[in-house]
Amino acid sequence: MKRIVTLCGVGIGTAGILKVNAERVLTRLGIDATVTATDVAHVQEDAADAQVILTSPELVKHIGPTFADVVEVNSYVDLDEIERKLDAALG
Repeated sequence: MKRIVTLCGVGIGTAGILKVNAERVLTRLGIDATVTATDVAHVQEDAADAQVILTSPELVKHIGPTFADVVEVNSYVDLDEIERKLDAALG
């Protein structure tokens, strides 16, 4: 099963919104994946085995070294944008 981590500053607000919307998009795409939300302080640990980290462009610099594909989304609520980018990363 694929693993996706959503990232925001504290891991409960926008990362939670992005998590829910990523799950909706994964259902549309028929991709089986686990999605978890995290914060900047724990991203290295929480995303150690993730295939994708979803976040906003301003938080990318906080991720550090990773084997995951870092997918930047401009709108956490734009399901079409999230779908295009997750499909490209996982499809």
